[in-house]
Amino acid sequence: MMTTTNGKRTAIIGGGLVGALQACFLAKRGYNVDLFEFRDDIRKLDRYVTGKSINLSLAVRGRAALAELGIEDEVLAAGTPMYGRMIHDLDGTQRSIPYGKKDQFNMSTDRRKLNEILLDELEKYPNVTMHFNRKLTKCDVEKGDCEFESTASEPVMQESFDLVCGCDGAFSATRKQVMRSTRFNYAQEYIPHGYIELIIPPTKDGEFAMAKNYLHIWPRGTFMMIGLPDKADKSFVMTLFMPFSVFDTIHTEEDAMNFFQTEFPDSIPLIGKDHIMKQLLHTKAQPLIAIKCSPYYVKDKTVLLGDAVHATVPFYGQGMNCGFEDCLVFNECMDKYGDNLAEVLPAYSKLRTPDGEGVVDLSMFNYIEMRHNVNTWTYLLRKKVDNLLQWIIPNTWVPLYTMVSFTRIRYSDCIAYRKWQDKILSRVLLGVGMTSFLSLSWLVMSKQSQIGDTASLFTNYMTQFCSSLMSSKQEL
Repeated sequence: MMTTTNGKRTAIIGGGLVGALQACFLAKRGYNVDLFEFRDDIRKLDRYVTGKSINLSLAVRGRAALAELGIEDEVLAAGTPMYGRMIHDLDGTQRSIPYGKKDQFNMSTDRRKLNEILLDELEKYPNVTMHFNRKLTKCDVEKGDCEFESTASEPVMQESFDLVCGCDGAFSATRKQVMRSTRFNYAQEYIPHGYIELIIPPTKDGEFAMAKNYLHIWPRGTFMMIGLPDKADKSFVMTLFMPFSVFDTIHTEEDAMNFFQTEFPDSIPLIGKDHIMKQLLHTKAQPLIAIKCSPYYVKDKTVLLGDAVHATVPFYGQGMNCGFEDCLVFNECMDKYGDNLAEVLPAYSKLRTPDGEGVVDLSMFNYIEMRHNVNTWTYLLRKKVDNLLQWIIPNTWVPLYTMVSFTRIRYSDCIAYRKWQDKILSRVLLGVGMTSFLSLSWLVMSKQSQIGDTASLFTNYMTQFCSSLMSSKQEL
């Protein structure tokens, strides 16, 4: 791949998903890119980091970034489409809840495979150098001077860059340097829940053991288990999310089996008793952290992307998608301001800060929905109402999940629209209740011939309501 360089050097700190993608975008723009990753090249490893390989749900935002680089089709070919949720009730009953329209789906994607595709793509650019086993130890975030120690007994590297991009995750070394040097807002929260991973292997015939085109969920109120299909070996990557206080009650093989027999009985023959006991007794539950920060930049030299500024719990499947969209928005800002970093960095930060905070809040809310609300009649009714209104007024009413997963509407706007929808529905319920009461009273007091007039009155009311709905949406 031939690329004309512009002479500017950029350091990408972190060779994971967001770092590799951001490196591709900047290499395509002609920057001389140095990517630094403190681990070894994952393409050379037998196995990815144990306990950190939750399968990913690739949605429209992430796909848009991949499409911009021309690698969307390659990534989609390696994944499995999921058209909805498959709920596993305690009695073993299964019921599906579509995400949206028939053609709307999220793609279950293997984290390692996606990272390998991005690194392979990055390697095609002649203006890219990848440094593995290199850890950022010092960084002058206002000047771009960096120091990297080797985790493989190599000499210390000291380099200067025109731009430093911190894409090194929730425990970002780049962010730590920013916090030491500038006025920087930072907030983190560990939720009281952790997770462990399990596997449902393929059947003896080498096929998926469950319906493959779904996100499988076992909602149990205060905790849940989920399963995503893995196309590579036709297994399901399972994740058990629970409060640490519940994990701490499981000490013996009997505890483990009693717990699964009580909460997830239909999964036991699929996962296998030996695997359940091994994971519950010998695997430490991993914590889940949410992070909010601002601003995302320092002068015209340093910028933070992905989990480094908005690490989120995985319950909306938007962590990677938001990080990929960061790269896309950054690239769009570069287009708008002609690579003038003094304008690009503050513009990017202004755009993404409310959306980074928004995705954290949305993910926290969706955990409650997945582990509990999907079993309530109010949730199912709301889904039906949302779908009906979207069918009637598709350009005005879009369900929250559809906005988040199947559009590029800003996360902060998704939250604002949802609040507007809740307000409108409250008015509808009040109006319908009053109309029903008045109609019933009128029927009791009037002659049968007046039923038609009452129906006409109600129809006129609903017509006026839809008209006011359109007006209030325009005001929003």
